[in-house]
Amino acid sequence: SCSTLLKTLHFITRPLSEEEGNFSLAYIITIHKELEMFVRLLRAIYMPQNIYCIHIDEKSPRDYKTAVQNIVNCFENIFISSKREHVVYAGFSRLQADINCMRDLVNSKVQWNYVINLCGQDYPLKTNKEIIQYLKSKWNGKNITPGIVQPLHVKHRTEVSYREYVHSGVPYVYPAKVRKAQPPHNLTIYFGSAYYILTKHFVEFTLSDARAKALLEWSRDTYSPDEHYWVTLNRLPG
Repeated sequence: SCSTLLKTLHFITRPLSEEEGNFSLAYIITIHKELEMFVRLLRAIYMPQNIYCIHIDEKSPRDYKTAVQNIVNCFENIFISSKREHVVYAGFSRLQADINCMRDLVNSKVQWNYVINLCGQDYPLKTNKEIIQYLKSKWNGKNITPGIVQPLHVKHRTEVSYREYVHSGVPYVYPAKVRKAQPPHNLTIYFGSAYYILTKHFVEFTLSDARAKALLEWSRDTYSPDEHYWVTLNRLPG
């Protein structure tokens, strides 16, 4: 039962400070295995004033999906992504999973300030309050998506077309013998981490701006597009 779950796992049920209560975070968590690890992660980052979108890999076992859904049903501020992807490592589907959650989050009633993306094998080193204080003191309305101009040794990721294949039931990404067109809008491609902390304003921009949409479409057949998409958009002037 939900009451047993909250009590046994000691989920926090009220904001621990006024500062935290007035500063909501959104989380995107993409998972596909290891239920216990997911529960430990969720317990560690859970706050009632935050909001959480869980993306479950569409190819995960049915009993795993059911177990996650049963946990999520116990919380008003946690939900399963309305659209789920068959996630392939280094494929476009990994980026699309985050975007699916972003669309759900911007339409939620919770007025969150930043979104943080995690995978099921992550675990926090800081408390909720420490994360908020770090964001407010050091970043204050800016995104954390560090990167550099795309290095030569990873140029192939966006210069040739990549396709998703399945071999012996295992999906993977492999280059095709097709060169890609130049990036749209004469964009300079930057390269960085697939993990980020983004402002709500920036998320709304990426979901609506013509350049962001064009870059997303162009990135469909690139290798690990989540490692260039956010950082490239963040470097746009203004």
